[in-house]
Amino acid sequence: MKEGVIDVLMYIFSSYADRDDNLPDDRDGIEADLSAAGFDSTEIEKAFDWLDDLAQADDIPSVTQSSHSTRILSPEELLRLPQNSQGFLLFLEQSGVLTPKLRELVINRVMALDADSEVDLEELKWVVMMVLFNSSEDHDESTLMHYEDIVFADQPALFH
Repeated sequence: MKEGVIDVLMYIFSSYADRDDNLPDDRDGIEADLSAAGFDSTEIEKAFDWLDDLAQADDIPSVTQSSHSTRILSPEELLRLPQNSQGFLLFLEQSGVLTPKLRELVINRVMALDADSEVDLEELKWVVMMVLFNSSEDHDESTLMHYEDIVFADQPALFH
């Protein structure tokens, strides 16, 4: 099976995020599950590294910015995030799903994916949800479920 890091991450997130308990601490057990599912050991290790970096990156200080500020992507970021993904990030920030700090964390995690190709919108949505679920920001379970509905909705959410 030729799968990338994002595929391993999506599998982990979809397999463990809906459980009442959090991701088990037993990496060997998770690695065995992933191997049994057909994932390459190199990609599994890269996915664990990505998750470790995500956990450490949440400790970064808050980003202070004016509500009138605009985030300009670097040339490298532009190559990884197509216009529809850029627009989606802007939508999530303007709708209050992502704070500037979380937006930066999402971009950081997109850039950390082991690929030189664009990250499509579906993959970006998974990265957003992994960042939101890992975030230390004050999100209760119902808020996270609401955000999940917004992120994975086929149509833009309406805010009243």
